[in-house]
Amino acid sequence: QVQLVESGGGLVQAGGSLRLSCVASGSTPSINVMGWYRQAPGKQRELVAAISSSGVDTNYGDSAQGRFTISRDKNTVYLQMNSLKPEDTAVYYCKANTITPNYSFLEVWGQGTLVTVSS
Repeated sequence: QVQLVESGGGLVQAGGSLRLSCVASGSTPSINVMGWYRQAPGKQRELVAAISSSGVDTNYGDSAQGRFTISRDKNTVYLQMNSLKPEDTAVYYCKANTITPNYSFLEVWGQGTLVTVSS
């Protein structure tokens, strides 16, 4: 089993930056794609960014294009967020796609970290 722990959230003014971290532990060899999602109050959870196991391939949601950068160092994934806007306020969740010992696909989620951007 894989466990994910996020950190780095907090309160920041509009135009500022934050860097989120997500550390995976446990059965880490089973992890392939990792990513960040976010959920604002009253809204659905949405993709922010995802990164392949090699760290070479990335995918960004529309809201993150040009402002956020995802990176990965083995079993830790980072989200550098620049030029933050009040609409970026949300709980940010780390997700890992894993393969179980019986070759099933399993998504693992972290507990979330709150990002609040003040205007």
